[in-house]
Amino acid sequence: MRKDELAPWLADLERRVDEDTEAALESEWRAFLDGRFTGAIFSPRRRAAAPPSLEWPHIPINDALEDFGLMARRELAGVSAHLAAGDGAPLAVRCNYGTGILPSLFGAEMFPMARALDTLPTARPLAGGRDAIRRRLESDPPDLRAGWGGRVWDMADYFVERWRPYPKLRRWVRLYHPDLQGPMDVAELLWGSALFTDVYDEPDLVRALLGRITETYERFMDEWLRRFPVRDGLSAHWALMHRGAIMVRDDSAMNFSPEMFDAFIAPWDGRLLRRYGGAIHFCGRGDHYLARAARLPGLTGINLTQPHLNNLETIYAHTVDRGLPLLGFDRATAEAALAAGRDLRGRVHAP
Repeated sequence: MRKDELAPWLADLERRVDEDTEAALESEWRAFLDGRFTGAIFSPRRRAAAPPSLEWPHIPINDALEDFGLMARRELAGVSAHLAAGDGAPLAVRCNYGTGILPSLFGAEMFPMARALDTLPTARPLAGGRDAIRRRLESDPPDLRAGWGGRVWDMADYFVERWRPYPKLRRWVRLYHPDLQGPMDVAELLWGSALFTDVYDEPDLVRALLGRITETYERFMDEWLRRFPVRDGLSAHWALMHRGAIMVRDDSAMNFSPEMFDAFIAPWDGRLLRRYGGAIHFCGRGDHYLARAARLPGLTGINLTQPHLNNLETIYAHTVDRGLPLLGFDRATAEAALAAGRDLRGRVHAP
């Protein structure tokens, strides 16, 4: 897509963004994250909906992966949808290249999904098992533009350049960090499923890889924040906001015991959270390790997407009861808790 072809979509958004509305919404989010919300469930909305003046067609992800203009339009379509709905989500975009970004820096092959699935790509494990991991650790630290890293940096520059002539978009559309997963999630993508037995057979090798991944994560985030700093300590991610700069993914943690979480996940998650501050996301079951995760310095919130797989009282005890907000929580689950007399302490965001 030529850069001038994006102009109608950017102009549509610029017209629809109302700065007073966005400022008021940000203030509501800030109050919630600071613990000053006094309602039952935090579910903010804009003062008014702002419908589009042109149609925003769906862009398949496989097309967007190969074209910066299409990637921009796909991401900005989400901004348009939030304005049209008048909901309470922050206006935000990301360089949306899937979970394999950081693994690709280490040489992992990216694996695009079938076009019909319209699903983000992932990465194949390094061929060669443990020997491949050892060779990777013996080599120089990864170049931040290796693999698909270059696409991410160039896409970020594309966003910033394209909305430069639009002051309201510059001010209110946040460019949040790409999907770097968490150290253990990246290790699983590089190692493959053998990781879950090799933590017993080769614990020192696993720790060495986690250390190298975390170092690379830090180099990536340091450069990202240098070029695209977090504004006033508040970050957007998906359709929510959180304190701090990162959203660490702990999806792989569901497969580890609490003791293994302490040994192989907490040290590296903790290092990142101390350095940047931010939230933890997990899919699936996390109630068995949440007490440990909740103690990590720098943690500002929890986002879980399948509460029905968890012991909810355990979840609440280690989040809202400790002043830690639940972000993007399932609304029906939150309402059921309130109906049963469970005090959520004004610390649950549920759209």
